[in-house]
Order: sequence, then structure tokens, then C-alpha cells
Amino acid sequence: MCGIVGYTGRDNARDIIIDGLKKLEYRGYDSAGIALLIDGEINIKKHVGGIENLENLIAGENLYSHTGIGHTRWATHGAPSDINAHPHASEDGRVAIVHNGIIENYVELKEELIKKHHVHFKSETDSEVVAHLIGIYMQESDCLEDAVFKAMGRMRGAYAIVAVSADDPDKLVAVRKDAPLIAGLGKGSNFIASDIPALLKYVKEIYLIENGEMVVVTPDSVKIFDENRNPVKRDVFHVTWDVDAAEKEGYEHFMLKEIFEQPKGISETINRRLDEDGKIKLDGISLTKEELDRFSRIYIVACGTAYHAGLVGKTIIEKFAKIPVEVDVASEFRYRDPLVDENTLFIAISQSGETLDTLAALREAKRKGARILSVVNVVGSSVARESDDVFYTWAGPEIAVASTKAYTTQLTCMYLLGLYMGLQRGTITEEFYREFIEDLSAIPQKLGDYLKKKGEIEALAKLLYNRDQVFFIGRGLDSAIAYEGSLKLKEISYINSFAIAAGELKHGTIALMEPGTLVLALATQDFLYEKMISNIQEIKARGAHVLSIAKEGNRAIESQSNEVIYIPPCRDELSPLLSVVPLQLFSYYVAKERGCNIDKPKNLAKSVTVE
Repeated sequence: MCGIVGYTGRDNARDIIIDGLKKLEYRGYDSAGIALLIDGEINIKKHVGGIENLENLIAGENLYSHTGIGHTRWATHGAPSDINAHPHASEDGRVAIVHNGIIENYVELKEELIKKHHVHFKSETDSEVVAHLIGIYMQESDCLEDAVFKAMGRMRGAYAIVAVSADDPDKLVAVRKDAPLIAGLGKGSNFIASDIPALLKYVKEIYLIENGEMVVVTPDSVKIFDENRNPVKRDVFHVTWDVDAAEKEGYEHFMLKEIFEQPKGISETINRRLDEDGKIKLDGISLTKEELDRFSRIYIVACGTAYHAGLVGKTIIEKFAKIPVEVDVASEFRYRDPLVDENTLFIAISQSGETLDTLAALREAKRKGARILSVVNVVGSSVARESDDVFYTWAGPEIAVASTKAYTTQLTCMYLLGLYMGLQRGTITEEFYREFIEDLSAIPQKLGDYLKKKGEIEALAKLLYNRDQVFFIGRGLDSAIAYEGSLKLKEISYINSFAIAAGELKHGTIALMEPGTLVLALATQDFLYEKMISNIQEIKARGAHVLSIAKEGNRAIESQSNEVIYIPPCRDELSPLLSVVPLQLFSYYVAKERGCNIDKPKNLAKSVTVE
């Protein structure tokens, strides 16, 4: 959540910063602003709402500058407003900052600044404290990095901060603690940003800034210092994907584009992990039979969509590797003093690799001695860097807030990990392994063929979009997909959506079934098919409108449903890779019918970097 872009160099900072902020809109925001150094003064412009509001505000103004910072804010402290938008300035207006994250001790610092330094606060934000602190320390030294370093020593919390000063021009000083930050390396121009897409148009070489580090950026240099201000030598990270991968390429929305990229993402994730003999290769990840046998349990910890991938992973790993697996919501994990030790394998799943709750849970497990394996999509992300082993998905950049291709590639990793573990431990046979890999490798083609039928889903969405609430039900792996389908619908259509294991209907939820209540019933598990038919009969008897999802050939469900979506035949274990896609499409087309902002739903952020 929130986006940061900073620039210093030969070109027009205003245009570069605005362009970079637009590339970060997917992170979620409610206001935008920019601070530019012009003729020895800092000129700040900011506006609530979209970046277009900021552009309209500055249209026609002569704001040519070589150095500046910009920000898109997602409100935490203080409502969305012009005053609360970033950048924030010091009391004398000579320092401006942008800030992602939370300053946990801001109340204490604010009271001190008011009482001791007679500071006047304009906003309700915690971030303004940072600007005033740096401004006061700048009065003691004309060196911006000295002032930022002193301020950093006073703050507690999670943050990425970039500062500029009219008294130390042509310089950006940034610090990072538990919030993503990168530096872009150009020629005669250098950059700061919170994520790679902001800079793709300009640079392909970046530095990944680590926790506790400060980076000082001028047009001719980028210098990194550790928490003790010792110089840090950092390898350059080369970005391998281009700007076209982050564009819509003719699709109406990023979400639709990313749904259609799933066959490629699944195929890439599989093929990059198979050697010439069809065996899974882990590229430096050491999980021998002896190590796997030592693990008494596995924790899969994640948030949101990644958590739903973990629910499928639990079933697959337990079935194939015969090791007990617990799945936890990351925000709850570390607060219940989990039973973790050196015999624990901790699997973190995160698309961005920057989700703060997942990072905090990872660190807690690591502190207790667990082996850390992460499943992430972003190379060099915080989760990846702090893990013992990394299993990368190959989804490519995912821009829409509602995750689609990251989810199905995470599922693919769960299958590969389960198969690898089972083969190493001897809990599955070579024959089963070969047959399963063959069936898994066939999924991208099946999915590609199925996506050609998107018109059928669109027609159903036009028929059913005008509902106040929707229920999703399923059994076994279908219940995990029900949770994900429900989340997708509520995320982008704002319909009150609820998912439940079908067998739990009778324990309360069936009281909500009324004539016309829309229920999406997943029935793709062959061994649970008859039981699902019975559950559907229960809700049909109470007047529910049932849209079912089943495998081709299982036509008995038609007599108990108003409509049926058929997915290609497959193993029960692999059905999640196919059944989730019509739910993604249904959510997309329902949201489109309702006129919702599909790629950037209200109040949501792509990367959640605060607790």
C-alpha cells in the first residue's frame, strides 16, 4: 500500500515522478502529492483522490525541477484529505518527506515537538512528525543524511521514508525499516521507489535496500549505509522483465489480462522446476529425505489469497508427504505463541514478498529455530531475502489488486513441493509421480482451451450480478476454492459474499437461505460428488438459486441447479487449478456490470505493508 517515487537528475522531475506514481496505482491509494525543489524552495502540491486530480491541480504551472519526491497515500492515520496527503513539510518549509508505513511512537514524538520546539501540526498523520524531526535536526547540520539518521534513531515502527531539503539540494535521502524500497541506477539521473514498475521505463538496474539501511542519492551516485552509517557494498539487481509486461496489451483491465496469462504462468512455474528426466529440481533448496523425516510438522502461513493457496497446499502435502501441516493466517500466527522449533518447516506464501504480517510471522518462526521456505513471486523481495530457501513462482508482474495468476502459480508450487517431498520420503511411488506430473503439465492447455469460453461466464454474470449477498459452498479442496471465489467477488464487486464448507450449512448458515438467494456450489471432487448433490438439494428446497461448478460428464447436478459451469475433466487434486478460473471470470464480469473499479477496488491495496 502507498507508493513512493523520487528522482534527481538532468530531466524534468515532475513528469518522471507523476509517471512513476501512475505505475504504482495498483498498490492502492486515496490521495497523491509531489514536492519539487525549484529556485532554492520546496514547492508542494497534493490532492485527495486519483492522480488525475493532482495533474489537474498542477496543469499550466511552471514546475520544472531536477529533484523531487512523490507519493500516493493509503490512509492509516487521518482520513483521506488534501491536508493529510503527502508530502509533508517541516515547520520552516525547508524539508519535505514522503512516508510509507506507520510510526508507532508518533504521539510521544508529536507531544515533544509541540512542547519543546513549538511545532504547529497541520495534518492528522503520523508522517508529519518525521518532517518536523528532520527539519529540527537540519538546523543543527546542513547535511540531510545527518538529520535523517538522527530522526531514524528516534522512530519506532515500519517505514520507508524519502526526504529532500532546500538547504542540501540535488539529493534524496531514504531509509527503510520493514517497508519495501529500491534505488534505480541511471546515467546522470538516479531514482528511489517503493516498487520496480515505477522505474521500468527508465532503468533496469537497481539496488534492493535492506532493513535499517540509508541510501543517499544524487544525480551521479547512489550510496548505501548500514544502521551504523558504515558504507555497504551492494550487488546490482538486474530486472529481467520489461515495461510491456506491466501494460494492459489491449485488455480492458489488468485483471482480465492476468486471468488469461494463467496458462503461461502455470506452465513456466512447472517447466522451470523440471529437469530433462521430468524430476523436480529445487535449484539450491536442500530438502533431503533425512531433513524431511526430521520435520515433526509444517506450518503454512500467509494472508488473503495466499492463505487460500495454503489450504490447498495442506491437503496436497499431507496426502503426498504424510507430514502434519497447519495453515495459519499470518496476522494471528505470532500472537498465539505457536509450537515452533528446529524440527519445524515454516512455509511462507506471499505474492509481493513484502506483506508485513507474513514477514513478522516468518521472523518469529526463524527466531524459534524453524527452517524457512518461502513461495514468492518477486525476486529479491523481503520475504525471499530473509528465508533459508525460496521457491519462486513465475507469474510475472501482477498489477491488479485482486490476485489471480499469482494464486494459481502458488497452487502449482504446492503441487510440486508435495510431489517432491512425497518422492523423497517414499510415500508416493515413481509411477504415481510420473502420472501426476503428466496430468499437471496438461493443465495449461486445458485452461487455455477453457478460457475461450469466457463468453458463457460473462452471460451468467449479466444474469446474476444484481445480488446483495452470495454464498459459496464446497467440500474438500472445493471448500478452499469456495473461500477464494468468495474473496474475489467481494474484493472487486463489493457484494457481501460468504464461503462455508458445505457440510457446515446445517449448523447455522442454512437459516439465511431464502427464495432467490444466490449460491455458487463447487462439486468437482468425484468422491464427494454425491454428498454435494445432497447439500445442493437442501438449499434448493429452501428456494436458493444455485450456480454449480462440476467436471464435464457429471450431469446429474443439472437437475439440482439453475445453471452449471463445466470444467475439463481432471484428477480431483488438480481441480483447483481449473475451478477457480470461472470464479475469477464471474467476479470480473459481475464487477464490470456493477460499474466497479476492477483493478483498483476501494479501500484495498496490493501490498499490505502495515499490520
